[in-house]
Amino acid sequence: MLLTTLLSGCGALRFAYGQAPDLVYWWLDGYFDFNDTQTDRMREDLGALFDWHRATQLPDYAQLLTRARAQVLAPEPITPAQVCGWYDEVVARTGPVIERALPAAASAVMSLSPGQLQHVQRKYNKVNANFRDDYLQPDPKDRLEAAVERVVDRTESLYGGLDEAQVERITRLVAASPFAPEVWLAERQQRQRDALATVRALLAEKAPPEQAQAALRALVARVQRSPREAYRQYDERLRAYNCMVGAQVHNAMSREQRQVAADRLKGWSDDFRAMSR
Repeated sequence: MLLTTLLSGCGALRFAYGQAPDLVYWWLDGYFDFNDTQTDRMREDLGALFDWHRATQLPDYAQLLTRARAQVLAPEPITPAQVCGWYDEVVARTGPVIERALPAAASAVMSLSPGQLQHVQRKYNKVNANFRDDYLQPDPKDRLEAAVERVVDRTESLYGGLDEAQVERITRLVAASPFAPEVWLAERQQRQRDALATVRALLAEKAPPEQAQAALRALVARVQRSPREAYRQYDERLRAYNCMVGAQVHNAMSREQRQVAADRLKGWSDDFRAMSR
């Protein structure tokens, strides 16, 4: 769903990808408030990362979308296990990117000042406040409406417009979801504290590059699999439920809606192939 929330219309993917180094830089700068020297290094490193990504990863993404298109058009109902399989395939593709980015990330982290870490904390406070506004509305009815709207928007960005019965189905599924935004916020805040503590420890030790990279790799692993057992159990329940929702929503789509999805997937796949050349 990530691409579908970002893209719409022919050529949008190519435009967005072309701007990606700048967009990622500005996103990072919002957290770290880079100085001039850091800015020059970060822009250079991001340019190199995306050059590598374009040449080595986009062909695989194109193949993944081609297989997804075939699944969308298949007459057989999709199962929750198949949805989870697609999710796992997408997540697995983040691994090479993270590993490639680690040397530059470690170098950037070791250049941070105490003032920049304070800036990170202020940014965390801001994004947490935004999360509360978006996900923790005091009125349960408002909270449900916002959650339904998010799912409907993502679904329509792939399949096109939904009819009333389909929206009602999504509403029932969202209402029964185990998703607990307060649990997710608490986990986010734990990760934020972990990230700052990790960086502060590296700076205090004046860690060499290999140690800094290993610490960041371990931090990513803790993000991908929480060290907190209660959260892991919650996350597994939520993942299983979301895979069931994905299967039910897809299976409720009409032939015409599936064709819309297939056409969009083909367009994105074609864009990935073109950009990788």
